[in-house]
Amino acid sequence: MRPTLSPLSAIGRVLLALIFVLAGITKLSAIAPTAHEMATHGIPYANDLVWGVVALELGGGIMLIVGLFTRLMAAAFFCYLAALATIFHPYWAFTGAAAHTQHIMFFEHVAMMGGMLYVVAFGAGSYSIDTLIWGSDSAAAMPQPQPAE
Repeated sequence: MRPTLSPLSAIGRVLLALIFVLAGITKLSAIAPTAHEMATHGIPYANDLVWGVVALELGGGIMLIVGLFTRLMAAAFFCYLAALATIFHPYWAFTGAAAHTQHIMFFEHVAMMGGMLYVVAFGAGSYSIDTLIWGSDSAAAMPQPQPAE
């Protein structure tokens, strides 16, 4: 990567993670309503799982921001977003304006999934804890293909 572009991956990680950190903080101050909302969508053990959601959103979001286990966190967020999109925003089950709203929210999640795949594919970038620990672009955090001889 060109040195002048190096900060862009860090800025991108912050922008991707910010929504999760803010959501985690909000959920932390509203555990019971969040668990209730999860239960109304058919999620079992919502009173227990809500703590995992807070940990992923808040802890995982912070890890993504600082670039710690970045590819792993991005993969976890990809799976989380896929579940959120299908469980909480099934636009195909609605009609009219509600279907339109759910359609938008579903594809917002799909767009974030695309961002997470970029992070999985290209790593944390130069400005990250992964790079400090494992070297250039967290190469040790994910196997890299070897050139043919």
